[in-house]
Amino acid sequence: MRLPTTLQAPSRVPLLQVTKTAIAMILAWLIAGTFLPTQLPIFAAIAALLVVQPSVNQSIGRAIERSIGVIVGVAIAYGVGLLFGTTSWIVLLAVVLSIFLSWALKLTPGTANQVPITAMLVLAIGAASPGYAFVRIIETVIGAVVGIIVNVAIVPPVLIGPARTSVNGLGNEAAATLDRLAVALMTPQTPAQLDELLITARLLRPMQTKAEAALTQARESLTLNPRQSRHRRDLEAVDALFKRLGPVITRTLGMTRAFHDRYDDSVSREPTVGAIADELSRASHDLRLLSRDPSDAPEPEAVTADVPVLTAPLSVVAPNSRHWVLIGSLVEDLRRIHDEITGEDAS
Repeated sequence: MRLPTTLQAPSRVPLLQVTKTAIAMILAWLIAGTFLPTQLPIFAAIAALLVVQPSVNQSIGRAIERSIGVIVGVAIAYGVGLLFGTTSWIVLLAVVLSIFLSWALKLTPGTANQVPITAMLVLAIGAASPGYAFVRIIETVIGAVVGIIVNVAIVPPVLIGPARTSVNGLGNEAAATLDRLAVALMTPQTPAQLDELLITARLLRPMQTKAEAALTQARESLTLNPRQSRHRRDLEAVDALFKRLGPVITRTLGMTRAFHDRYDDSVSREPTVGAIADELSRASHDLRLLSRDPSDAPEPEAVTADVPVLTAPLSVVAPNSRHWVLIGSLVEDLRRIHDEITGEDAS
C-alpha cells in the first residue's frame, strides 16, 4: 500500500532561508517581548516564521495575509467570547464560524487558514478582553514586519540561476531531439522506434512548462528586491532565450510528428533527406551554442565548437509523390527553425 504523500521533500529548503527564518523568529520574539511583556510573544514568532519566503514579494504578500487573518480571527474570537464566554463548545463554534466567514469573503487560502487558527488560539488561551485582542494584533504585525526586514536585509533571494538552468536545459533537449530526428531520417525505423522518437520529443512540453514556472519565480524574486537592478539584465536575457525556444520546440515537435505519421522505408533514399538530416545536425549544434551558459568555458577539444554552422536554406529536389508532403513539411519547419536560431524574420 503506497501512502498518498511522503514525509520528505524532493529537495531541501536553502540553508540561508532556514537561517533567516530562525533569525527573524528570535528578533520578533525579543522585540515583541520587550514592548508587550504581559504574554509570551507566540503570535510574533509564528508571523516571522511564516513571512520569511523565497522572495521579498512573497514575504510582503504573506505578511499581509497573516495580518488580515489575525485581525479577522481576533475580532471573531473577541465577539464570540464577549457574547457567549469561552467554554469548549464556544471555541468550536468560533472556529466553524471563521471557516464559513472566510469562504463567504473569498479570502486567499493563507488568510482563510489563519482566521480560524487565530480565533481558536485566542479563545483557548482564555483572554477575550479588548486589550488582549489588540495586543495580539500588534504582536502579529511586529512579527510580520521583522520577517520582511530580515528577508530584505540578509541577502534577499534572487532565483535567476534556477531559471537559467531550466531554460538552457530546455534548449539542449530540443537540440538532442533534432539530432535524434536527423539519425532517424537516415536509418530504417521500426514502428517501436518511431513511437519512441515521438514520445521522447513530446517530453519537451513538460520541460517547457517547468522552465516557464522557473521564469515566473525569477521575475517574482526581483519584484521589490533591492538587488533587482544588478540582475534585471540577466533575467531579460534568459526570458528572451525562452521566447526564442518556443517556436523551435513547436517546429521540432511538428517535424517529429510528420516523420512518425508519414514514414516508410524508402524515405531515407530521397535525394533531399540527406541534406535535411545534415541541416538538422547543424541546427542542433547552433541551438546548443544558443543555450549554453555564458559562464561555461568552451570545449577545448573542438576548435570550431563556438562557430555557428547553419547554412542558407537548401535546394530541394522533387521528391517521390508519396513523400512530397513529408519532405515539404520538414523543409518548411527546418526553415523556420533556422530563422529562429539565427534571429531572422520567420514570417
